[in-house]
Amino acid sequence: MMETRFLGKSGLELSVFGFGCMTFSDGEGRFGATGSTSGADAARQVDLCMDHGINFFDTADVYAAGRSEEILGQALGKRRNRVHVATKAFHRMGKAAHDVGLSRRHLIEACDASLRRLGTDWIDLYQVHSFDGLTPQEETLRALDDLVRSGKVRYIGCSNFAAWQLARALGISERERLTAYIGQQIQYSLVARTAEEELLPCGVEIGVGAIIWSPLAQGFLSGKFRGQSGGNTRLELMGALKAYDNQRCRDVLAAVDAVVEARGNSVTHSQVALNWLKSRAGVTSVLLGARTDEQLLDNLAAATWSLTEAEIEGLDRASQAPMHYPVSMQYSYGSERYRSPFKRFD
Repeated sequence: MMETRFLGKSGLELSVFGFGCMTFSDGEGRFGATGSTSGADAARQVDLCMDHGINFFDTADVYAAGRSEEILGQALGKRRNRVHVATKAFHRMGKAAHDVGLSRRHLIEACDASLRRLGTDWIDLYQVHSFDGLTPQEETLRALDDLVRSGKVRYIGCSNFAAWQLARALGISERERLTAYIGQQIQYSLVARTAEEELLPCGVEIGVGAIIWSPLAQGFLSGKFRGQSGGNTRLELMGALKAYDNQRCRDVLAAVDAVVEARGNSVTHSQVALNWLKSRAGVTSVLLGARTDEQLLDNLAAATWSLTEAEIEGLDRASQAPMHYPVSMQYSYGSERYRSPFKRFD
């Protein structure tokens, strides 16, 4: 059975692994090059996910210029009410002034457009895809509250916010008695741990669950691309291969190697990296992304076993990164009063 967890302080219960639908595409539009899964292939991947206990599918209007939503809706068909569907709005979807951002006008129009593309009457989790520095948060939150009250949206979340932006939004929702964010979708992996400084502690403290994107660092943590070009992969297309070409990332892969080898190669590098994430404080669901059925099945197998405490500590030590100010200052000079859900090794 796939483990499920409640998202933040809500009754929305998500599978610990969800499926990210960025690869649902005809190969067109922004992010279209990250995948070209559609039609029967998309339906088969949705089948595999549901057969293995996944109840959570995440997409966005900007993925493949809306085609990802359409493909997901068609793949789910009459099974729509058996799963939770999340989508997002913020990015430019047209040339007009209000075809981007988090204004009331854009959010309401974007939500209606997503509902049509998904072929559904409601969105389980509607997320703002980024922070809009030009629109007051009060306006955004009021529009989202209206969408919830209308029945078009069940819950709301944010993505790629800073901790202070999330905390301020929750303060506004409490003050104005508006629907509040229950989830934050963030980047987090063994080679990208900055979320542990503020985002995850913030979520743990105030009850906002984390949904993780890029858990394998665009495929780097699969171990397939060390010392070579990523070729036509998401890792190469997203320009991340060079960013991971450093000693720390090589040390992380070595630590993953050690776990795989100690287990007699009965698990894969991807499964180790995904397992580490599901053990982290504040994490509700980790989004899997796969171009092929083989990749998807390998990732799904991560739900069938767990890392030991010793294995987790070994991965923690190898992947630990330097802290940044002001957290580094608090930890170094106020350690007697410092509190974090994450252990440091110094």
